[in-house]
Amino acid sequence: MKLSVGIIFALVLSFFIAFLLGFVLIPWLRKLKFGQTILDIGPAWHKSKQGTPVMGGIMFIVSSIVTFGVVMLTDKLLGGNLLTGESLVPDSVKIKIFAGIIMAFGFGIIGFADDYIKVVKKRNLGLTITQKSIAQIALMLAYLGALYMSGNTFMQIPFVGNVDLKWFFWFFGMAVIYLTVNAVNFTDGVDGLCASVTATAAIAFIVIAVLKGLFGVSILAASLAGACIGYLIWNWHPSKVMMGDTGSMFLGGMVVALAYAIDAPLIILFLGIIYVIEMLSDVLQIGYFKATGGKRIFKMAPIHHHFEMCGWKEVKIVIVFSLINIIGSAIGVALFYFG
Repeated sequence: MKLSVGIIFALVLSFFIAFLLGFVLIPWLRKLKFGQTILDIGPAWHKSKQGTPVMGGIMFIVSSIVTFGVVMLTDKLLGGNLLTGESLVPDSVKIKIFAGIIMAFGFGIIGFADDYIKVVKKRNLGLTITQKSIAQIALMLAYLGALYMSGNTFMQIPFVGNVDLKWFFWFFGMAVIYLTVNAVNFTDGVDGLCASVTATAAIAFIVIAVLKGLFGVSILAASLAGACIGYLIWNWHPSKVMMGDTGSMFLGGMVVALAYAIDAPLIILFLGIIYVIEMLSDVLQIGYFKATGGKRIFKMAPIHHHFEMCGWKEVKIVIVFSLINIIGSAIGVALFYFG
């Protein structure tokens, strides 16, 4: 199978699987009364979203994983080799891809447990900080261990080359994964925002993976992009379903998996510039609040809520933030191309 055909196949198939799953999943979630609980600390107008089905992330989790499997199997049956592409270390590439998928799915399970407790057990805070932290640390160590055992302790820096992190690999990896997953989670605050931003990042990952000859990674990124776009049909304002922590934590895991699969975790700073801005806004808000005894930089954090409080409509926030992420992604792709 030609690479271009494989990417288009993955995009289209993933889109339709996610879209069609909405016809089944959303009524099922309504029947189970798995509705969103809106906290009083959020914008007052979000109260209208009370009861909107949550755990909609299942749509793009199933779609992206199934699509990747179908495309790879189809390519194999046709005698192709998209999984390894032109890589000189195919076994290493496979480990990064499949370990990344497992890690992302694991984060999705943690998110599902958190959502389940919130919705079914009626505990607004879901998993305790200790429970969530232990689960996340175990998952991160398992993923990093798989990379370490296969010799993937280096990363590529544009204009510098490959840098072997050695023992620092562990500390750096834990920080990258933890911050990315939680930053993506912060981005899930208005209808369509997190899925739109992630779709733009996934498209950039497709381009970089093709440039590096990592064709299997490009198919995985295409599967994610198509799934996010298919889900957006249901999540666009006014949202008919919300992804919940089930979806946002999976997306965070997939972004990390794709970044490590192209040997460039630092590229998240560009391809996920909105994630970075969202997390920094929250950190700055909390730090400034504590330092000044109650003063705030933003009307509300993360920053998408600040713009809501300034009168921006949710659709405008999604469009502007997505355009910013496209610019960041373009810079990231350019760095790889020229560096």
